[in-house]
Amino acid sequence: MAAPQPEVGRGSPLPGRCAYFVQRKNRFCKMIPAPGRRFCGEHGQQEKENDRKRIPCPLDPKHTVYEDQLQKHLKKCNSREKPKPVYFVQDINAGLKDVADIVEEQVPISFLSKEELENLIAKLQKASNGLELGLKEQVLSHQALQEALNDPKNGESAVKHLKQQASILGNMEKLHLLGPGRCFVEFGAGRGKLSYWVDVALQNVENVQFLLVERATTRFKVDGKHKRKDSVFERLQVDIQHLCLKKVPILEKKKLPVVGIGKHLCGAATDLALRCLVESYTACCHGANEEPAPKRSRSDKAEVASNNSSDKKCSKDDCKPIAGIVIALCCHHKCDWTHYVGREFFKSVGLGPVEFHYFQRMSSWATCGMRETTTKASTSEESEDQTNDPEEHDQTFSKTESGSDTLQGILTVEERKQIGYLCKLLIDHGRVEYLQQRGYKAALQYYTESAVSLENVLLTAVPGSSLKPEPAT
Repeated sequence: MAAPQPEVGRGSPLPGRCAYFVQRKNRFCKMIPAPGRRFCGEHGQQEKENDRKRIPCPLDPKHTVYEDQLQKHLKKCNSREKPKPVYFVQDINAGLKDVADIVEEQVPISFLSKEELENLIAKLQKASNGLELGLKEQVLSHQALQEALNDPKNGESAVKHLKQQASILGNMEKLHLLGPGRCFVEFGAGRGKLSYWVDVALQNVENVQFLLVERATTRFKVDGKHKRKDSVFERLQVDIQHLCLKKVPILEKKKLPVVGIGKHLCGAATDLALRCLVESYTACCHGANEEPAPKRSRSDKAEVASNNSSDKKCSKDDCKPIAGIVIALCCHHKCDWTHYVGREFFKSVGLGPVEFHYFQRMSSWATCGMRETTTKASTSEESEDQTNDPEEHDQTFSKTESGSDTLQGILTVEERKQIGYLCKLLIDHGRVEYLQQRGYKAALQYYTESAVSLENVLLTAVPGSSLKPEPAT
């Protein structure tokens, strides 16, 4: 038997054979083309395409398109500007941007001198004086999740999420928020698991709606698993910063009281959600325009209140747009001064944007002491839950934010944890003050054990007189 004839090279196919190079086999096609053709019947289209020119897409140069197909491609390109939904209002929840408050980019914490760092810590401790350092423990559960919690098929990571969701539902039930005639708006919904369990808990309740707000396209959603046929679920793919709830068709039609919920709502997203509910939506329900309202002095508040009370379209007795807020806080190091709702509180204790910048960075120190014991666990959890469900963010940024290598000789691990805890508490207290000033009974509490989640603080608010968090007993 004659030995097979070797190929001349990639640039030279065997004589009389197809000129198409098969990447998978790392050789040219061995089929015999028709007389006068360079390619076989299977690869004949390639001959035409070789003469066509590919150019970068003008909408996104990361991919290319055939020049003669450009106009057709522009109509269906995923990078094209899509029509804005009716509930999109540019920067409605962004807050007022005071040019004087916007500072230049600050140097990293690791570049600060010992004296500068000690000065920041002294300011933190002074501002924290008078705050309730011990939050009340409200680790509750709900019967809707008991079967799932006791299911041996659920692994350790799944049980941790279920415990948190059960406690959130338990706290909602304690505040009488699980009832008929409600529209539950889940901010940062991800796969929509929290709304799913709220729906399960409301099996025998009618006239309930769910709005799942998530700016990113999410895979493995649980939206299709809802068993109740009368459940109304709608996803709003929009950044919270631009969400005008009043213009959402469902809310426009029925005008149900809204319950804002969220599980591990990252950093600035919490502030955007609070402003979306408390300012933008509430103001719209009282007949105001959709633009963010300017800050008012105390002397102006009485006049505004009297105007609202005389509004024929919507009085205090007839219109209660926000029934409650229940948000599990997370990722304080991702907060932003321009969006932060507690800016007035910070200014009242002698702090400004520079201190806020460093405090939100130092807040990650609260979990730095747990890094070695949780790295392996969090890595395994991310593979199952975090990749597809961005609800949990423990330990994700602690190493880079803490600057532990440069602080070894200045602060101990325990000292860093305590400072990080104070930073979180101070930022959260600003949110509580913001809600209390607007007539809400707001509180912070631990809703789960630190072994379940290091981000274990829950912010709750219902309409009523202001109430400070109760100290731990």
